[in-house]
Amino acid sequence: MLVFSDLTLRRGSKALLESASFSIHPGQNVGVTGANGVGKSTLFALIRGELHQDTGNFSIPPSWVIAHVQQETPATDQSALHYALEGDAEYVSLRQQLEHADGAHLGELHARLDAIDGYTAESRAATLLHGLGFKPDQIHNPVSSFSGGWRMRLNLAQALMCRSDLLLLDEPTNHLDLDAVIWVQDWLKNYRGTLLLISHDREFLDAICTNIAHIEHSRLTLYTGNYSTFEITRAEKLAQQQSAYEKQKREREHMQKYVDRFRAQATKARQAQSRLKALERMEVISAAHVDSPFTFKFRDPEKLPDRLLHVREARLGYADKTIVDKVELQIFPSDRIGLIGPNGAGKSTLIKFLAGQLPAQAGESWQAPDLKIGYFAQHQLEQLKVDQSPLQHLRDMDKQAREQDLRNFLGGFAFQGTRVEEAIAPFSGGEKVRLALALLIYRRPNLLLLDEPTNHLDLDMRLALSMALQEFKGAMVIVSHDRHMLKTVTDKLLLVDSGKATEFDGDLDDYAAWLQNRFRKEEDESCQGGSRNVPTHTAEGRKDQRREAAEKRKQLQPLKKKIEKLEQEMNKLQQQQATLEAQLADPDIYSDANRHKLKQLVLDKSNLDAKLEAVEMEWMERSEEYDTAISDA
Repeated sequence: MLVFSDLTLRRGSKALLESASFSIHPGQNVGVTGANGVGKSTLFALIRGELHQDTGNFSIPPSWVIAHVQQETPATDQSALHYALEGDAEYVSLRQQLEHADGAHLGELHARLDAIDGYTAESRAATLLHGLGFKPDQIHNPVSSFSGGWRMRLNLAQALMCRSDLLLLDEPTNHLDLDAVIWVQDWLKNYRGTLLLISHDREFLDAICTNIAHIEHSRLTLYTGNYSTFEITRAEKLAQQQSAYEKQKREREHMQKYVDRFRAQATKARQAQSRLKALERMEVISAAHVDSPFTFKFRDPEKLPDRLLHVREARLGYADKTIVDKVELQIFPSDRIGLIGPNGAGKSTLIKFLAGQLPAQAGESWQAPDLKIGYFAQHQLEQLKVDQSPLQHLRDMDKQAREQDLRNFLGGFAFQGTRVEEAIAPFSGGEKVRLALALLIYRRPNLLLLDEPTNHLDLDMRLALSMALQEFKGAMVIVSHDRHMLKTVTDKLLLVDSGKATEFDGDLDDYAAWLQNRFRKEEDESCQGGSRNVPTHTAEGRKDQRREAAEKRKQLQPLKKKIEKLEQEMNKLQQQQATLEAQLADPDIYSDANRHKLKQLVLDKSNLDAKLEAVEMEWMERSEEYDTAISDA
């Protein structure tokens, strides 16, 4: 096991860890958390032997094989498949020896190759690359043909290919899309060694970790359980602080305001139910992050048209290549849309088109005259001026503003004191993202277009961004691999896949299941006629499972019909509600002659609202019951 005894680590004069004593046992999956700059990556460097502790002791079994993700990728002509295979050093060595061996030694090498499952190595490497988003025809392309982000995926594949005793992963999801994040999460659940994981993805940590090692104030505390359990435990320690209660109250009010606003709308009821579940945990989450330096909100848009965008029959792509076709989309101020779909399907293409940075190949697009877009692109940081300070960036946008007002605004993003006057060139990635978000928010947009805004942000900043987005009064379209962000800020999911953009009927858990089925189907198709055909008993088992699931769905038909009947009743009541609201909007109804009619209309409206709320609550309960049952099936 890994043993740390009275360990102290310093960076210059700054103490990152002081007198840390803890042990990590074989088979544990430990999430290493803490604000940016507290020493998480430095701890990994110590474990890899790249630096030594200042005082104290650290030990690791000498026989352990350590795997980690390389930060550099050589631009070689080697294929992606063979680059991934190099993660298994013993396999590569055995293959090289086999080329020159003969006699008894040849038999020994083949026996060892069989013992390490070497005959399936290429198949396993191909599966790894497929899960990370590489298409079958890409795995034979040279490494030099891939961009920086894809080379990082190759490095991750190489680390996962290694038959390691200890796996060190430092922000492995930063260069991945949502599909790949879900796949890597499932892979890590089955990893048999010891895992140390640095991540700011709450859902990722929750699904994988058995322990959390949290670093703050130069102290490392090891907690049992996943990240949610850690939040509860830490919240209990902070519960006596008055400031915790105050911040907790504000954040609960934010979440409750959303629920109150949308639970009475049938189209939003399911999302409101989801928020209610999140609200149950909001108290402990808020208290656990009470010492976060980030508290900000989006400025209200100057104007908010009734309809912001209307796209009809749009065909999107580059040059003569079409990526997404027949896009039909209307965006209203209350819309919160999450774009999901496989890598390369066109999510960023669609968001660039909405931002006005990519003309449509065909179709129609209408924009409100008062539309004001705030666009955060994946490469937004490249547009910052590295020789300027945060204050200069903001002053260039608003030369009339008082400097103190600009400083106060930047303070909400943790740029304070002399920091606001320093050139941003040496700033960390997280600090640059915070500045880019601050500049976007200052413009007061009424439509936010966010393409992976959480890269480089730590958990505290992600929570602050999530809370601010929930309060934003305009519309939003977001692409993100952070599922917690998507779950808490979106109401509708738009699936971009196979050249189409259609509303996804389900939540992110449904999407994860959809991805697994898709991946399994693609794997089965690639294996047809090959050496990895699915065993007959496995195929029969799946057939039995499908038959059993079909029978369970059949038993749920009465409940489904009840839900459909409630939906019809809600639609009918909503139509009646609209009629009454139209009558109440008529100025003549408020004349003395119509006094009694007005009184009756108000009474009818009150009774109708109460009835609609009761029907919607029953619909929500029955829908949740059905969703749970169908998920089990």
